Amino acid sequence: MRHIKMEFGTLIIGDEILSGKRQDKHFEFLQKTLKKYELSLSWVKYIQDDSKSIIQSIKESTNSRTIVFSFGGIGATPDDFTRQAAAEAFDLQLMRNNEAVKLIEEHFGDGAYPKRVLMANIPQQALLIPNEINKIPGFKINHHHFLPGFPEMAWPMVEWVLNTHYQELLNQNDFAEASIWINDVSESKLIDLMNEIVKKYPEIKLFSLPKLNPVKTIELGVKGSSKLVNKAILEIQEKIANLGYEWHK
Repeated sequence: MRHIKMEFGTLIIGDEILSGKRQDKHFEFLQKTLKKYELSLSWVKYIQDDSKSIIQSIKESTNSRTIVFSFGGIGATPDDFTRQAAAEAFDLQLMRNNEAVKLIEEHFGDGAYPKRVLMANIPQQALLIPNEINKIPGFKINHHHFLPGFPEMAWPMVEWVLNTHYQELLNQNDFAEASIWINDVSESKLIDLMNEIVKKYPEIKLFSLPKLNPVKTIELGVKGSSKLVNKAILEIQEKIANLGYEWHK
């Protein structure tokens, strides 16, 4: 897998997120965690508690080069659809997993029945993802990882997945980011410069982030391999100065 460039995406499931009753924290966590390992998040999708929407989103994100973390909906209440949706999306049977049953029984005793044990019903052939908080596991199908919506449970599970299944990807990328700030200038004045940089350095990504308050400012930068980033940002600095604009880091 080391020679295959993998991208990361996340599905965040829950009406409570979309309605604003709860604020999503998974996006920021995953962003920071991947960056810690010299990886990056390519996309994020928020999904309502709807079986058809979840199935469609899982199918659309299935790719041999995409690693997906799905948060939410793996409980046993009527509004939890993710376990069933994952089974259908991958054309698998939803089965009672004996290992998951054992974990739930050991933690909850008689309280495992009749409802908690329902969370041991996962797609056939799925691998378990340990949950150190209440022992009710998440599960993994190929490069899709289905985790609970609770951050205190899900976030250690993300770390476990990365270090257990994708160790060879961690801290392997030569990735850098550099930018400068330019005051009192419109993006339209810099488009030709940006196009020159993009054309000359197609292997890196250029970004332009305008800010209006407290002063009109643009953050202009590039990200990619460190050698090209260092070279491109120096050229950007020179071109900005030649245009008569002041910049700072």
